[in-house]
Amino acid sequence: MALRIKNRDARRLWLDRQGLARTPTGPLDLLQIITDLGFVQLDTIRNVTRAHHHILWSRNQNYREPMLNKLLANDRSVFEHFTHDASVLPMEFYPVWQRQFRRLGERAGKHKVMDDDGISAIKARIAAEGPLSTHAFDTKIEGKKEMWARPPHKRVLDQLWYAGELATSHREKFIKYYDLSERVVPSPYRDIAHSDAHQMDWLCRAALERLGFGTLGEIQRFWAALDAREVRSWADKAADHLVPVELETVNGDWISMFASSDIERLLAETNAPTSRLRILSPFDPAVRDRTRLERLFGFDYRIEIFVPAAQRRWGYYVYPLLERDRFVGRIELKADRKAGIVKVIQIWPEQGVRWTSDRAEKLDAELARLARLVSAEIVEWQCQKPSR
Repeated sequence: MALRIKNRDARRLWLDRQGLARTPTGPLDLLQIITDLGFVQLDTIRNVTRAHHHILWSRNQNYREPMLNKLLANDRSVFEHFTHDASVLPMEFYPVWQRQFRRLGERAGKHKVMDDDGISAIKARIAAEGPLSTHAFDTKIEGKKEMWARPPHKRVLDQLWYAGELATSHREKFIKYYDLSERVVPSPYRDIAHSDAHQMDWLCRAALERLGFGTLGEIQRFWAALDAREVRSWADKAADHLVPVELETVNGDWISMFASSDIERLLAETNAPTSRLRILSPFDPAVRDRTRLERLFGFDYRIEIFVPAAQRRWGYYVYPLLERDRFVGRIELKADRKAGIVKVIQIWPEQGVRWTSDRAEKLDAELARLARLVSAEIVEWQCQKPSR
């Protein structure tokens, strides 16, 4: 019989795997946080703070915004590439990321917008001048300008970046600077060669380790570096190391999944998560897979930044509120950094959640901590606080 995992045990294990079970205090090991998560998604929107900063801060609130670029630009202990989206990964993963360079490079190369001489000229400039951003080039869009259209040089820079020929050297005010990969990636990582089969096995095992349990689809979507057929083939070959489990959803249904062979030990060692109330980023990896989120927690969550204002159910940039192993609400925030204010636009407790004085105090404390991250001194409520 398959091992059965009760819903509460599943929620607690998932939060533990995601680094959200412990109180986010103590000594900060930033690279270890990124390694434990696998990757951290990058995002341009700075509503309060950009998503990657928020994700890292949620794991340890001693984190501050300049720290990530130091790992990238100075220490060279992380690199940027594409998982399901632009992300930062530990440099030690670079040798098992070669298939992703190949996959995405080939895909981008099918839509060439510049001849070989033009591409070589861009690489030659970077080789001669050092790291350059897109602002260093001035090719223009020809013909009708459509939404999301980009000049040829931007597309070529991304094509070379996807293929691993260029790498992100550093960022200035979130602007990416491209350099030759051999000048960014330390040689020990560039000199390691793994077979494609080894890379696939590593990616699947590493995904399952971070998931705790998952369907083959969830394993495939974790890195977005394999297709469904490849994951099915891996599971067939790794059957001796996989444990079939049945997961109880929040609604009491049971779903067949897989776990690694140490699943019983993980369940036994997982403790109840911290009682601290947490404001999570909409791009936090714990909430990224909306189907998994709803199955485990019954939390129906979508980000509505691309939804016209009149059609939004909630708001423009709405943050999930996590307390222990339960999502208790959502809150819309906005920071005015120049004025040093974090504004509470609106808050929605989840249905059936009683907004007690204790819960209200926890939220006030978390808002104050988030304000300190962006050097804001004031938390300004622009809506009515939930009734207690």
